[in-house]
Amino acid sequence: MKEKGITIEESDSFQTIFTKYGAMALDKQESLAELIGENEGKLDIEKGTLSFSDELNFDINILGTLSVENNKWHWAWDNEEVGFPEKLIREAEEVKKIGEKYDISHFTTNIFDADLTHCHIIAMTVSGIMDDSAYYAVDYDDILIFVTIKPGAIPHDDTIERFINVYNRFQKEFDVKARPAFEGYTKLRGYHYKEKDEFSVAKINESRVIVGFTERGKFSHIQTMLE
Repeated sequence: MKEKGITIEESDSFQTIFTKYGAMALDKQESLAELIGENEGKLDIEKGTLSFSDELNFDINILGTLSVENNKWHWAWDNEEVGFPEKLIREAEEVKKIGEKYDISHFTTNIFDADLTHCHIIAMTVSGIMDDSAYYAVDYDDILIFVTIKPGAIPHDDTIERFINVYNRFQKEFDVKARPAFEGYTKLRGYHYKEKDEFSVAKINESRVIVGFTERGKFSHIQTMLE
């Protein structure tokens, strides 16, 4: 029987979607951070690129903006006044369609209150859903422009150590349910997932990562069986 993949379902809230896709997005953010080091990204809207050096240039999509002055998120698909190139907002438009299909107001409300942390969670969620390489926030004085880097652009660390470290960080630092987060991350990594009453298992080649949970579904411990 084929294992069920990670998808958005009819009953999913924004928080549920973030729980499913967020750890994979966090993993990719760490890959980006390792690649760019201390370099700051420069956005060329006309070319549709984000550059960190002469050698590090990425094609991007524009998700939206955060007004630092009044803490307002503004989706790029609401583009009449801003005038971003149409080719750069297609992903944002796709996100809006997802929001309309699954009744996710985060994706269909053009402007809403959001602090910086909230905007990073929005960007993580979208980059996870769309399988982007990563996202980045470009500082334009009092405006942050959130962009995603198109898929396949950044090398990825596939070690078990990375998998464990990212999952641990994700379930500790974010308000997510530990078991669905582990399932989402495991499957999006392409690993086999099995679930028992008190624990879940990620099969990584011949090795296993086992995560235990309390009766209420809280994270309790993690262990590995390496082969």
